[in-house]
Amino acid sequence: MEQHPAGPVRIGIDLGGTKIEALAIDSAGRELARKRIASPRDYTLTLEAIRALVGEIEAGLGVQARVGIGTPGAVSPATGLVKNANSTELNGHPLVPDLAQALGREVRVANDADCFALSEASDGAGAGRRVVFGVILGTGVGGGLVVDGRLRVGPNAITGEWGHNELPSRTEAALPDTVCYCGRRRCIETYVSGPALAADHARVAAASAALDARRIVALARAGDAQARAAFDRYCRRLASALATVINIVDPDVIVLGGGLSQVDELYPALPPLLAEYVFSDRCDTPVVHNLHGDSSGVRGAAWLWPAREAG
Repeated sequence: MEQHPAGPVRIGIDLGGTKIEALAIDSAGRELARKRIASPRDYTLTLEAIRALVGEIEAGLGVQARVGIGTPGAVSPATGLVKNANSTELNGHPLVPDLAQALGREVRVANDADCFALSEASDGAGAGRRVVFGVILGTGVGGGLVVDGRLRVGPNAITGEWGHNELPSRTEAALPDTVCYCGRRRCIETYVSGPALAADHARVAAASAALDARRIVALARAGDAQARAAFDRYCRRLASALATVINIVDPDVIVLGGGLSQVDELYPALPPLLAEYVFSDRCDTPVVHNLHGDSSGVRGAAWLWPAREAG
């Protein structure tokens, strides 16, 4: 339901592979309007769809808003073109200037995992913390880093891409070898994503058909020994990977998102495991569930324009 805005309005766009979602929020983060459409999977049609969504929401609210876009992949600082997007129709295109031209204003664009982190740092589970590391645990593994309310974007536009570092072998003596879609071996993503949990369970259980992560967790809860062992391996691998982030960044909080963040058993399991791997006498970094769920990406896109810049 559309509401009368209080203060400056910003619109976030979550540009996904199957849907494009638009959300308008006011200066307090209150939702004013929301609309979702199917992704056209064509670059030119995507630009037009975003222009139409923004126009529709602005007409309903009677305002012109700042616009932020969350995308798969990232914009290369070297070329200004989109890279690494699994929505491949975006790759190789100058998305930022093309959107600015389509909308007739400056726009801001960030990776969808960065938008998740910014959302949770702005008014979510990491609100009030100086350094927030947001983690996506889903089909893939991503992350974003927010410091003093600002998204950290480095010279390569890959801040937070912890999933494409190698998983430390300290996790277990017989760590199985993996090959990542990126071409590297033993990437963290190949051990702590949803498909990775499924593959690990199938490998050890010698299952005739791989079970998905949701089913493995359900079996573990029901007392299935092989599923429980797979989940225990998953927790230990995740803790070892997060410990490397803590050793380098020492964030005030780690916020989990993505489908596997819904597994309640992760939150009591991780602290004692982290303490084994973090280079300290103890580990006081809280690992918490996100507050905004599936809305974090689109909210974070809107928060690419902080309140002081939205007016």
